[in-house]
Amino acid sequence: MHEKFRKLIELGAGDFEQADTQLIAHLEGTCCLLKAWNAPEELQLAGLYYVAYGTSVINDNMFDLSKRQEIAEVIGEKPEHIVYHYFACDKERFFAQFAQVKHPIFYDRFTDKPSSISTELFAQLCELFAAKEIDLAIYNHEYAAKHAKKLVALFSRMRDFLSSGAIRKINYVFSAKV
Repeated sequence: MHEKFRKLIELGAGDFEQADTQLIAHLEGTCCLLKAWNAPEELQLAGLYYVAYGTSVINDNMFDLSKRQEIAEVIGEKPEHIVYHYFACDKERFFAQFAQVKHPIFYDRFTDKPSSISTELFAQLCELFAAKEIDLAIYNHEYAAKHAKKLVALFSRMRDFLSSGAIRKINYVFSAKV
């Protein structure tokens, strides 16, 4: 197990400690995709730890948001910043704006406040979302079949914010499914 996982467990991330090998493999797969696409190291680390605050599948937060500074000390401030925004993003409202406006407004699902985020963070969120979804689709064929059309349509609207590596992988993984 990665040393940073151990440090997160020491901070009290019970779900990391009990994480099954499937979740760890998914996180590593997400990170590896980002690395293959030449993503900056902070985005690769965000891919490895994007579930630090929980997911839509994990109901309980692994960490209370008051521990953001402690998490940043383990994984780094830039990766934590990406992880927090990925977790806090109201994806339904955020993604609905793609191809509608040039730079979608970020909605924090906890505060319900709209805000403008940097173009860099915007692209990082798109790339992280693509890597996560592609990794899920590669290893879960039922998931891929069920969500392929919706994901391909979203990735098409995201295209200007995705790396060429991400676009190639999307085309490869989803070409036979839509």
